[in-house]
Amino acid sequence: MSRPALAVLAVVLHGDQVLLVRRRNPPDAGLWGYPGGHVEAGETALAAAARELAEETSVRADPLEYLANLDIILRDADGRLEHHFFLVAVLCRYRGGAPQAADDATHAAWIPVSLVLSGALPMSRDVDRVLRRALESPQEPGWL
Repeated sequence: MSRPALAVLAVVLHGDQVLLVRRRNPPDAGLWGYPGGHVEAGETALAAAARELAEETSVRADPLEYLANLDIILRDADGRLEHHFFLVAVLCRYRGGAPQAADDATHAAWIPVSLVLSGALPMSRDVDRVLRRALESPQEPGWL
């Protein structure tokens, strides 16, 4: 790997729930996290979040704002770089659609915010931290 892979996470709240997917592929296979994927050349991260969300879950949403940037750097037992992702978390406003797992997700579901914040689910790194930022956003006051 010569450079980090740029990817997005679509953070969608609906009532007192957040949309999460269970990953099929490594490095987070079996863990719950935000739908998302790679940003294509010439595509903004905001546009990529909406596109990846629809492709992975069939849910439609409008991207609103950047919430967080995350460097995910994974090394093997010998210290060699295996994966380096630069993730951009994007807050999105739900427009419609029922979650259906597709692409690299085995499950897609609305999960109660309280369950995510309690740490009761096997989750990808920083899911709870990004959710707290989304809940504090002035873009959608009074979601909960």
